[in-house]
Amino acid sequence: MHLHLLQHSPHHGPARIADWLDSMGHSHTVFHLHAGEAPPDLADCDALIVLDGAMDIEDAAAHPWLKRERKLIARALDGNKPLLGIGMGARLIAAELGATVGRGTFAEVGWHEVTLAPESPFDLPERFTAFMWHRDVFALPDDALPLGGSSVSPVQGFAWDAGRALGLLCHIEVTRAGVTELLDREGQPKGSEASPHVQAREAILADTARFDRLAPLLDRLLSQWLRSAPA
Repeated sequence: MHLHLLQHSPHHGPARIADWLDSMGHSHTVFHLHAGEAPPDLADCDALIVLDGAMDIEDAAAHPWLKRERKLIARALDGNKPLLGIGMGARLIAAELGATVGRGTFAEVGWHEVTLAPESPFDLPERFTAFMWHRDVFALPDDALPLGGSSVSPVQGFAWDAGRALGLLCHIEVTRAGVTELLDREGQPKGSEASPHVQAREAILADTARFDRLAPLLDRLLSQWLRSAPA
């Protein structure tokens, strides 16, 4: 398969997703929307991944490419190709599905436990630890199934159209090097200073094994997601 990846920031890249695609024999192209590259043609890919970013999804005045990206996501939802959104990408998909997207009560940054929802169509551990980097959250879209939730954000993800469209608020694709760069270059999300659910840099980076444990989790999720592609 050939996948298109939409990137919104130099510090929110594909991370371990790119390695996984290569290892599975899939090709991919990354479109750097933040650098002025136009959103791609959906006809040229077999699946679409929308990555995270720091901007408000409604701020088309500052980021004019957002309008074209949202049209692309709408076309992907109307089609039959797998669609995955992470962080900001998940918020964009949720918004196109009519769900409420907005500021959460608290920022959630660092390592937090996710409890799998009983209705989740994905075969994942009942509980797992994922990396969080957000203040904005989304409600569960109509006709979508929840993937799971944390103590701070009850909707950490959703599956729509039998799992063909997938949104993840949490991150299981990150690497230690990528998170280090994020902390160095971007700082923590707005509102982090007032949240009791934000971990310090030292705590986030202390245990390298936490990053390593994400790899099999990402493999399970991506493998199941891409099986939703039509034969």
